[in-house]
Amino acid sequence: MKRAACILLVLSIQFLSAQTDSVSTVKPFYKWHQSNKAGLDISEVTFVNWNAGGSNSISALLNVLSEYNYNDLYYKWKNSVRLRYGINKQENQRLRKTEDELELISTIGFRQDTITNWYFSGRYNFKTQLSSGYNYPNRDNPISRFMAPGYTFLGGGVEYGKNLDKFSVYFSPLTFKATFVLDEELSNAGSFGVEPAVFDEEGNMIKSGERVRTEMGILFTNTYEAVVYENINVRQRLSLYTDYLHQFGNVDVDWEIVFDFTVNQYVKATLGSHLRYDDNIKTLVATNIDDEFEERGAKVQWKQLLGVGVIVDF
Repeated sequence: MKRAACILLVLSIQFLSAQTDSVSTVKPFYKWHQSNKAGLDISEVTFVNWNAGGSNSISALLNVLSEYNYNDLYYKWKNSVRLRYGINKQENQRLRKTEDELELISTIGFRQDTITNWYFSGRYNFKTQLSSGYNYPNRDNPISRFMAPGYTFLGGGVEYGKNLDKFSVYFSPLTFKATFVLDEELSNAGSFGVEPAVFDEEGNMIKSGERVRTEMGILFTNTYEAVVYENINVRQRLSLYTDYLHQFGNVDVDWEIVFDFTVNQYVKATLGSHLRYDDNIKTLVATNIDDEFEERGAKVQWKQLLGVGVIVDF
């Protein structure tokens, strides 16, 4: 009897040990995923003895997107960097910039269980441009530069989406926004909503222009990606922001929608629309005096894109 009890005890210990080993070898569900994508769209028009007239031109648009995301049962952490830069060269004209954008987005979310699609989320967003922008053909006075403007959003809220990579709705009742104008001339002029410099009657500067404008408000964003038809994808991004302290209810809008037409693995066509409205960005209208402009109210900004090019995943 004692011998049988000893054998049973030894078998029990071995069984429990095996169970412990099997549990310890079970890996938790988590995943890091990195993706990189680069595309180049080129369009060219050439005229030779064309009786209707025309101007030879060539344009190029570089688009780079890098993502590094973490995903497990309860946490999602999405990080992306996007760079877009475009140029255009027309006959008898100097090279001009058509696109310039650098953007970083980082969003981390937590959900309490594996059933709900609601996440408690925090989001950081930064965007600016790389090179100076001009109101062509005037190249003497840049209307924008690197970090003039630059934008930072930082806030927390809730995010909904069964598959956040394809569909997401984010709402933050408390988001900090900072507008940077680090160029001296543009900040002194009060560009992009910062306080302009103060001068006395003789034109001497009493107080320099504001370099950073801060706001606190509400942010709503929505992203959507889907296959419309075979080889046709649609991507949409919408951002709405209003400030609590300065003209609450006056909404800044940033809405982009892009259709991707896939020819094969490397060739694609793109048709896109990008609409913006920011009440802090006023328009300048030329006056009868050279190099003097009159400030008018903000207007809707709209950009349309159509291109054919190559795309590479790496």
